[in-house]
Amino acid sequence: MTDTLTVLGLESSCDDTAAAVVRDQTGEMPEILASTVYGQTDLHAAFGGVVPEIAARAHAEKIDFCVRQAMDQANVSFDQIDAIAVTAGPGLIGGVLSGVMCAKGLSAATGKPLVGVNHLAGHALTPRLTDQTAFPYLMLLVSGGHCQFLIAHGPEQFTRLGGTIDDAPGEAFDKTARLLGLPQPGGPSVEQAAKSGDPKRWRLPRPLLDRAGCDMSFSGLKTAILRARDEVVAAKGGLTEKDRCDLAASFQAAVTDVLAEKTRRALALYLAEDPATPTIAVAGGVAANQTIRARLEQVCADHDTDFTAPPLALCTDNAAMIAYAGIERFRLGHTDDMTLAARPRWPLDKTAPALLGSGKKGAKA
Repeated sequence: MTDTLTVLGLESSCDDTAAAVVRDQTGEMPEILASTVYGQTDLHAAFGGVVPEIAARAHAEKIDFCVRQAMDQANVSFDQIDAIAVTAGPGLIGGVLSGVMCAKGLSAATGKPLVGVNHLAGHALTPRLTDQTAFPYLMLLVSGGHCQFLIAHGPEQFTRLGGTIDDAPGEAFDKTARLLGLPQPGGPSVEQAAKSGDPKRWRLPRPLLDRAGCDMSFSGLKTAILRARDEVVAAKGGLTEKDRCDLAASFQAAVTDVLAEKTRRALALYLAEDPATPTIAVAGGVAANQTIRARLEQVCADHDTDFTAPPLALCTDNAAMIAYAGIERFRLGHTDDMTLAARPRWPLDKTAPALLGSGKKGAKA
């Protein structure tokens, strides 16, 4: 294997169709040669959330165009590609399948090795792509469908310290946006409304803070927002703009408090391992929230621990993180064949017990 690897990455696990080309040279910073993303916000806007069947069809229609655009942008041919990496799970199965089948076709046609990547590993390894963060580091993966604390020991070695037992924060943001009549995606909408709101008007619950450990719950918080909204509507006959902003700010404050406290607990467990360069990394769509990010930075400062977070464009789903995770796997000598399957569930820590609410088919994350 050469010191320099150039990998094409494909991502289609939810509602963003993405392709990217990443080059990695040993001892140098990885370089994103191209990164293209086709969003589906307009397709799902009328439904208040992502419709899996619509998402899958859009992926199938767009992914080959996305690949061509990334290759053209990077100015590379398949002769210059060393491997093809693709998200093989977890995610919406129709979307994941679209990406996997495209990657298999490209691999069969070009003879390039195929590397299946865990979508969560893509997020968890993003600090390596952007900052060459050294193992072990503490990762808070906080996105639309996932929320967990992981100690990243290596490209394929993760220890889960805790996670959400029901709704992930991103899901709670989306549902709160729907309850308040704000547009999707909910995260940016709630954050924007919260800027003009009073976070202390409603004292919403901080779930599981009275329970030891790093597990989290956000379903009850969503219910509390529903009740607070209904009380205002019953009293006034509707929501004013101030009510809407205050509810958004109160919700965001509750999520931020939970994540900050649970991060302190996870940090204590991580620091007990005496890492040489203590670092907390945060990735996933919710990492784009500036209020949450600022509180997490403060937690790190309080414990003399480095904080790193990817650029906003790499917080949300993208294929650059998949290409880089594929590079990490490929350097370990790991590849896949045409039996690579799309997986709706795929935990990073295979030794940890399934979180509550993970479903009959097993742990989602």
